[in-house]
Formats: sequence, C-alpha cells, structure tokens
Amino acid sequence: MAPLPLLLFLALLPVAVAGDGCAKNTTLAGFEADLAMAQHQVRGVVRIVDGCSFSVRRFDMLAGSDQVRWWGAAGDDFRNLSLGSQISDMPLNRTYRNESLTVRLWGNATWDQITVLAIWDEASASDFGHVVIRNATGNETEPSLAPSPGLSPAPSPAPDSPALAKNRSRIRRPPTMFDNCLTLSPIFRLRWSLYPESDSVDFGLEATVGSEYYMAFGWAKPDSSSPMIGSDVTVTGFTEEGIPFAEDYFITAYSECLLNKDGKVEGVCPDTIYEGSDPIGLVNNTEFLYGHRRDGVAFVRYKRPLASVDEKYDVPVNRTENMTVIWALGILRPPDSLRPYYLPQYHGSSQGTAYGYLRLNVSEQVDDCLGPLDAEDKEDQDLIIAVAKTPLIVTSGPALHYPNPPNPSKVLYINKKEAPSLRVERGVPVTFSIQAGHDVALYITSNAIGGNATLRNMTEVIYAGGSQFEGVPASPTELTWSPDRNTPDQVYYHSLFEQKMGWKIHVVDGGLSDMYNNSVLLDDQQASFFWTLSEDSISIAARGEKKSGYLAIGFGSGMINSYAYVGWIDDNGKGHVDTYWIDGKDAMSVHPTSENISHMRCRQDNGIMTFEFTRPLSPSCSGKIECKNIIDPTTPLKVIWAMGAQWSEDDLSERNMHSVTSNRPVRVLLLRGSAEAEQDLRPVLAVHGFMMFVAWGILLPGGILAARYLKHVKGDGWYQLHVYLQYSGIAIMLLGVLFAAAELRGFYLSSVHVKFGITAILLACSQPINACVRPKRPANGEVASSKRILWEYFHVIIGRSAIVAGVASLFSGMKHLAQRYDSENVQELTWALVLWILAFVLLVMYLEYMEVKRRRTDRSHLRGNWVLGNSEEDDSVDLLRPESTATKSESQSSGMMEVQLEPLSR
Repeated sequence: MAPLPLLLFLALLPVAVAGDGCAKNTTLAGFEADLAMAQHQVRGVVRIVDGCSFSVRRFDMLAGSDQVRWWGAAGDDFRNLSLGSQISDMPLNRTYRNESLTVRLWGNATWDQITVLAIWDEASASDFGHVVIRNATGNETEPSLAPSPGLSPAPSPAPDSPALAKNRSRIRRPPTMFDNCLTLSPIFRLRWSLYPESDSVDFGLEATVGSEYYMAFGWAKPDSSSPMIGSDVTVTGFTEEGIPFAEDYFITAYSECLLNKDGKVEGVCPDTIYEGSDPIGLVNNTEFLYGHRRDGVAFVRYKRPLASVDEKYDVPVNRTENMTVIWALGILRPPDSLRPYYLPQYHGSSQGTAYGYLRLNVSEQVDDCLGPLDAEDKEDQDLIIAVAKTPLIVTSGPALHYPNPPNPSKVLYINKKEAPSLRVERGVPVTFSIQAGHDVALYITSNAIGGNATLRNMTEVIYAGGSQFEGVPASPTELTWSPDRNTPDQVYYHSLFEQKMGWKIHVVDGGLSDMYNNSVLLDDQQASFFWTLSEDSISIAARGEKKSGYLAIGFGSGMINSYAYVGWIDDNGKGHVDTYWIDGKDAMSVHPTSENISHMRCRQDNGIMTFEFTRPLSPSCSGKIECKNIIDPTTPLKVIWAMGAQWSEDDLSERNMHSVTSNRPVRVLLLRGSAEAEQDLRPVLAVHGFMMFVAWGILLPGGILAARYLKHVKGDGWYQLHVYLQYSGIAIMLLGVLFAAAELRGFYLSSVHVKFGITAILLACSQPINACVRPKRPANGEVASSKRILWEYFHVIIGRSAIVAGVASLFSGMKHLAQRYDSENVQELTWALVLWILAFVLLVMYLEYMEVKRRRTDRSHLRGNWVLGNSEEDDSVDLLRPESTATKSESQSSGMMEVQLEPLSR
C-alpha cells in the first residue's frame, strides 16, 4: 500500500499540471525569428520553447529606463503596441552583450494572445525591438513580409520547422542581422552573410561616427605592392538629408578624386567617374540595401557579387580563399559644383579616423562582436538652438527618421527639420510660428508622449500652448514661451491632438543670446549671426544650425569680393578663427589676411560649429586689402555663410571648398537689430533703367531738339511738342525714381550713380519752375531786356546740363548693376547705350547742318527787304496754360502795298 503523502501528491499532480501552461503543447514550439532593431542597438534570435517560455540568444541591447519590459501586443504599429501589456516580470534595465536568456511568460499570458513580442519602454512608449510571431490572421505558418524592413521584419522559422520549406522564398531576416561579425576597430565592425546560391555576399558596415563620416571596406588588388592602390572598395555614408548610400569606388592614387588638365581621373573615385557614365549598372554593381543612424551608430547594408563583369575596376572574390581586405573611416566631403560626387577625405588626417587591412575568408564563421556598439553621443536628431526675436517655424510632414518609434505617419517639423531637439535658454523668450495645420495644436508639456496626457489620467504639466495654437502657412499663429528658473531641464513639444509628433526641449542656463544684444537667422535658416555694437568696435558670433567641419561667414553680396571669417577645429581639438579676402571661385582665390581681430573663440558642440571674435569698425591701417573692410552701423551689412567638411590653416585646396552655402546675402541692420533677405532686384532695376532710358534717352532730348530745330515751322507746334515731351520725360523719370526707391527702401548717397541721378533730377525739375518766372519777351521792334537774355542763357544751360548728368547717370547705373550682380548682359547693354548716344550725336550734327543751311537760304531770300523788329517767334505761351494763343495772326498787315496787274484788253 502506497504511503498517504505519495497518494496525495499523485492526486494533486493533474491539478498542478492543468494550472501550468508549460505542459500544454503549442504549435509555435520551435518557432524562431530575429529581433528587428528599432533603437538601443537591439539584436538577438528569439525561439519559442513551449507554451509559457521563450529563449533569446546572441542578445544585444543598450540600457534603457527601469520600465523596459518584454511586451505582448496585437500588432507592431503605435496603436497596438501602446495598447499591449507586460508579459514577463524580467527587468531589462541594463546593457546586454551577446547573452543568452530564458524568459517565462507572466500571469495569464499565452501565445494565443500575442501577435508581436516586443521590448517596450512604457514610460516613453518606445519600441526597442520586436518579433512578429504571426500575421494579422493568426496563421503562424505563413508569416507575412513586413512593410518596413527596419522595424517589422518577417520572422524566420526554426530550421526544422515545416514552414521553412514552404515559405523560404518569402522569408527574409531583418537587415541588421547577419551570420558573421568581425571587429575591425573599437568603433568599427564588419558584418556579412554569404549567399553561394546567388554568388553574392551582403555586408553591413557599422561604426560609432558622426553623420559627416564615411565607412569604407573592400578588397585589395592581388599581388599588389601597396594594399591601397588598385583596390576595389565600397564607400558608404549619409547625404546631407540623412539618406544612406553605398557606392563602388576604385583607388588609383593616395589622393582625393581629381580630374587632371589632360582629362585623366585619379585618386579615390567612383567607378562611374572613370568611365564617364554607367547607364546599365555594369560598373557600379554595388547594390545598396538598407541604412540608418540610431543611438549615435551609423549602419549601412549593401550587396555585391563575388565575380563581377567589370574586370577593370572590380576585384573578383574567391569565397574559399583568404584575401586581403582594406577598411577606413574618415570625413566625407559632400558634392559641390566642381565635383558632383561624394569625396572620402584622407583617413589619417583628422582626429578619430582610422584605417587598416587584414586577411579574410568570407566562408569562415566569425563572431567576435561582443555586445552592441555604444556611442558617447547618442543624439542623432538635428539640434536647433532657439534665438530671441527669431521665430521657429513649426510645420508638419511625413515621419522619415523619427527618434522614438513607433510613431504616427505625420510628425512636427521645426525650421524644415524633422522632430529636432530644441535648446532654449532660461529667461530668453522663444517664439513659435505655428503653420502645421488645423489638426495640430502645439503645446509644451512635461509628458514624453504628448497628445494631452491629462485625458489618459497621466501626470502632466503644461508650460505653454493649447488647443487654440494651431495655424496654416497662410494664417500662422504665434506662441511665445519664456522658460524660467522653475522650468525643468527637459520638457517636450507635442501636438495636443495626437501622441508622439514632437520631441525634446533642453532648457539650459545662459548662452549666446545672453552674451550678445542682437541676433538674426541668415539665409535658409542654416546659420545664426549675433552681434553687439560698441563705440568703435563690434563683437560678432556665428553658429551653424547643422553639423559641419567648418563654418564661414562673409561680408559681401557673394563669395567673390567678400571678406570671410572661418571657424574650424584642428586635429588636436583646438579651435581657430581665420580671416580671408576672396576674389574668385577657386581655392587659389582665397587669400589669408592679417585683420586685427581679438577675443577669438571656436568650439564644436554635437557637430554644431560656433565661433566668436571682436573687430574694430574701421581698421586702423592702410595699403592692405583688409584695411578697406569697414563696417558702417548706419548702413546695412550684407552677410553670407558657407559650411564644409574640412579646413586647413595653410595650403588651401579644393578639399576646403564649401559643401553648402547661402543662396543670397542677408542685409543685417546693425543699429535696428534686425535683418532682411536681399531680394534679386534685377527685374526691378531693369524696369527702372528702361524708364530712365525712355526719359533721358528719348523724351527729354527730343524736347530739346524740338525747341532748337523746329522754330522755323509756322505756328506754335514746336512749342507744344517741346512742352509735352519735357513734361512726359519728367513724369516718367519721377515714376522710375519712386519705383526703385520703394523696392530699395530709400536712397544711398554713397553711390556715384545716385549722385549723378539726383543732380539730373534736380536740374530737370527746375526747368518748369524756371519757365514760370521767365521775363516777358520784347514786342516787335523792341530790344530784349537783360533779364530776358540772362533767362534764355540760364534755361538753355540748365537743360543741356541736365541731359549731360542724365546720360552720366545711365552709364553709372550700368556700372553699378555690373558690380552688384556680375551680370553677363551688362557689357552688351552698355555698348548698346553707347551706340544710341552716338546715333543721337550724329542726328544733332545733321540737324545743325540743316539749320545753318536754312538760315543762309533765308538771308539770301530776304536780302533787300529789311524789317525792323524782333524776328523771333512769339513765345508768350504760358507754360502752365499751353492752350493760350502763342503767336500773332499771320494775317497781320506787313505794311507793304500790293499791286495787281490787269489785262489791257479789258
């Protein structure tokens, strides 16, 4: 007979088994899939062990908050994940480095209830990574492909699963997962998977470098004395817009890609540059697959064939042999107008860069990457530093690189940047110009998710904004917020109507806004300009609004003929501020100067360049080009900017050319503390010039010619023509002046053109006044008074002087236009004006000849018939009343007897 305790144990065993799901079989047992990385460098392979547990091997993850847990949800989108629940009590609050775990489901959780297994931070509603266990229909044997390879990859069944053979052609792994991983340096890793069936290999390059860096890997040319020369490499990186790329390069020299005078290309160049073009993809056969920047880590995946059809620029790879491979990290110079392709800079010239080579067999299994890469700076979003009096433009757009997935399809943009981090200063008002649409209401909150957390019964402090702060570009709404000493160091900007549309605001104490009295944003909102005026000097600071290797500002309308100030960091991390005079568009035209500047400082914060200096308003020197760099606070200062990847103190070359620059200068009003973009006034000036040409080149000279050469015509027609032409010319002239002054917002008497123009206008406008006070003409037979004679001389001299000043104003206007815009058509227009003036002079000479000839004829005809009195035409017409009678009637008796002969036969 069995002991009583044993009988009780056997009786209770079915109950215990029934209450434990581990004994219950599940069709998912043996299911295996890779974790899809969303953030925190999550990697690993999940395997369902039984009905209440799963295992994870090769598990990598950077530490999160104390609220990170295993999570079960009905889908991988934001709504389903946020409605999910915790399925295990295992805390995930530390960094995991290539570890293996076994996790038991918590409480009543079962696999039937779980569609997506995720690593979830409930505090920030953040998805670190997840696995899709079944599709929406619940059929785990036919996993659907994910819509996003980066966030929702399809699961991979276990090798012995019957679903593997059925769905092999449809299943793909997450792009961050590979079979092999090799550590090239402490900050650079190589991952790869070999595919013998397609005779190709996928590579993943991963490094803790900034977005301005490149990652390069490739094969050295066999039997080459130098591992670099003749090597076939793939250069990967990110564009200025954050878009990843991978392209095939071939190395022919230890230099950047250069085009020699003989047309030969050499250096580190794309394969397509050597051939000129590659329309069918035979030369550039590197296929870009995927890329991202997360947690300060750059990652790019690409595919290349082992045996390429391009035998000239590609090295064939034998998958069973050890071959020499090379790698490098360095600054990537973006395309410019001279070389429209990305240029890897020399990998040994900048701090933190590296290169190397080793022997590699792609068929061997390698996994020496222990744990995730951990970057010191994990903030990959753009940083915008708020400036007083300069509004931040808030719009909405598609979510492309939102920093806290999962997220809605539409998020907030500030100054054209997607969900950037903001940095504001306590005590400095921040103005938001809200143009994101009527369905987006901006507010500043303590909640990391937003979307009016108060309605979700969550603790929330609202610092500014609300439901009424919404607007569109045609009718924006302004929100002004002044953080104070009680504002926490970190708050968030979000939409009141939807969760997770915005991001972080960092609140700091003091900064450039406190140090300088005035600040403005320069063209395209990519650089800020700060200044403080004193009696005889000005303190200036400039800050880029995007990551760069150097920042330059210039005083002038364009790069040519401008004074430039460049801030940059050398290889030792020391900041510099240098001054230059630029008189051309190439590196040889950038001339260092010895300008007297003091209090120079330059620093780089998260890739954002800032430099400061103080300089006198008027340099106390002579003879040097920088001595002409005078700042007059009463006149607008034209400021331009440029950024690039790398700067050198000496021996400037094309590698120092800018990669991005302002499109137009900004006119900074130093005394007023504001700025305005300089418009392209060429259409305005063209209309102004045409009106002045009509006035001074046609109407006013025509009126003078009418008074000079048409008096012999009977009646007062010459006088009417003279008055109408002069009045029309003056009216068009004044309209042209007002038109230009309205667009230019005033006159600037320092211009030679303006001086000539004002002189001509004053002389022309004095003529009608002069005509109103002219002395009475003498009657027939009377001698002209001295006042009349003086008036006639005065009237003629002023009129002709006005014409001379007007023509000089036309030519000086052409010269001013050429200096301002460097227009190619100004020279042709100037020659056309010269030809017009010459034709006018020839016409005057002809008319003068005809006038002299007419007078001689008249004297010959009237000889012997002398008549006393004034033979001039009557000019008694009132200039203000031209309709009055101007001449006496021709029927007036001449005092001579008329004799009539009659026939004698009458």
